[in-house]
Amino acid sequence: MKLLVTGATGKLGSKIVDFLLKTVPASQLAVSVRQPEKAESLLAQGVEVRLGDFDKPETLEAAFAGVDRLLIISADGDNETRIRQHTDAVAAAERAGVKFIAYTSLANATESKNLMAPPHVATEAAIIKTGIPYTFLRNNWYLENEIGSIQAVLAGAPWVTSAGEGKVGWAPQQDYAEAAAKVLVGEGHENAVYELSGPLLTQAELVHALGDVLGKEIPVQQVTDETYAEIMKGAGLPDFVIPIVVGIQESIRNGSLAVESNDFEKVLGRPVTPINEALAQIVSKLN
Repeated sequence: MKLLVTGATGKLGSKIVDFLLKTVPASQLAVSVRQPEKAESLLAQGVEVRLGDFDKPETLEAAFAGVDRLLIISADGDNETRIRQHTDAVAAAERAGVKFIAYTSLANATESKNLMAPPHVATEAAIIKTGIPYTFLRNNWYLENEIGSIQAVLAGAPWVTSAGEGKVGWAPQQDYAEAAAKVLVGEGHENAVYELSGPLLTQAELVHALGDVLGKEIPVQQVTDETYAEIMKGAGLPDFVIPIVVGIQESIRNGSLAVESNDFEKVLGRPVTPINEALAQIVSKLN
């Protein structure tokens, strides 16, 4: 059985491949990447490296040829670009005769008002339309998304947010990667939708946990979206990124990531990494 992971040199993709290599022979595993030269270490381990560029749909059918089980990792970019890229990838998978598709989606995707939801809604619909068995891995929020704020705290700044009391199901990327790997190699996941969410926390609760890890009290500065935008601009974020980060804060404030679920534990076969432990791991890498 041939497994293939797209975007395998990215942060999430590389972690997923690491997990897969612990459970299946390298000869069973293929990856599709935009820049094969970045995957030389995988090639050296016996993984088949294929060119697959979501911006060049003509490369995708060949990349997916002979693949039984495919994991499509959602791409980066604006919503319009991602919808085009993802639907092209799904169409190529169908033409290549792929027998199962797992896809990294977003919490509560089809009902979500989250800024990032539209590409996931379109991709899930495109996959269902093919009739190919699937699993949607509706990833809530990577704890690593907060590294910028954690770094600011380590430098002595307060935790700044405009997300109010909105709750998030943070978990470390490692847990999401392990869940994806288990679904790709496991049985009984056909046509399943997994809401992968850690215990729900507000920004203040997350910061309290971070304070426990650092052994100090961290002030939380709740601001308006406008003030948040100004602070992010002052922190050096490019202009085009600012509406995105503000939109994410608004989406959290509006409850779009407050999805309670025990699917994570079901897929992993163990509890999600406790938030204090996950924060301690991130802090140790930053110090």
